Amino acid sequence: MAEPVVRIPDAKVALSTASVYPESTATAFEIAARLGYDGVEVMVWNDPVSQDIDALRRLSDYHQVPILAVHAPCLLITQRVWSTDPWVKLQRARAAAEKLGATTVVVHPPFRWQRQYARDFVQGIWRMANETDVRFAVENMYPWRYRDREMLAYAPDWDVTKDDYRHFTIDLSHASTARTDAIHMLDRMGDRLGHVHLADGNGSAKDEHLVPGRGSQPCAELLERLALSGFDGHVVIEVNTRRAMSSAEREADLAEALAFTRLHLASAARVPRR
Repeated sequence: MAEPVVRIPDAKVALSTASVYPESTATAFEIAARLGYDGVEVMVWNDPVSQDIDALRRLSDYHQVPILAVHAPCLLITQRVWSTDPWVKLQRARAAAEKLGATTVVVHPPFRWQRQYARDFVQGIWRMANETDVRFAVENMYPWRYRDREMLAYAPDWDVTKDDYRHFTIDLSHASTARTDAIHMLDRMGDRLGHVHLADGNGSAKDEHLVPGRGSQPCAELLERLALSGFDGHVVIEVNTRRAMSSAEREADLAEALAFTRLHLASAARVPRR
């Protein structure tokens, strides 16, 4: 008789250093090690440690937590981090990933006012992807909304599945803000899905990044589908803990997110008992 056993897919579960904000990049490594995450994704931003390859390597070695991905500095608040030239930012992100042993660079599509960058973006990402084994995984974004107005802030499009990229990052909080169906987006990405930012949302115009299971997004369904498909990329917990009243409360949220993710990545499979 075959009996059900638990099968855990190859996907590793990482903690985004952004998930501990306003605490530091160094704190993210400490928490990831303490809670048993498989690694971290480094969000490169205004924290000097996040920009310093040697400092990141020392943190990784000290805590025995590998760096699985590097998030290039694509935010409004990081316009001057690692140069004001967006291509230089990506080159430095790739170099950091290669030196730190990370397999993925996460990148946002350009802002519409970055006209030359936006015009060359799709071909430029392909060119850079062909020069390295590191995956450039382009992340879905969302329209900016204020009351009844909508601004299309990203180009070529916030819905990255409308363009031809080798690898995608799906972000469920962004899908929620865009009010788009995350499972349909997952289907459009197909086998080009290389990376996941796991967070929840309730369709607010604000990018909520809730702990998975606290919103209306199909976080559990997506994880179960990844497990059944043999997804071998990384699942990164990227949640907003700014409202945590203490470090202990923040850590509890991140422990809950990890438990949720591991629970739903485990799928029942029937194999013959030997």
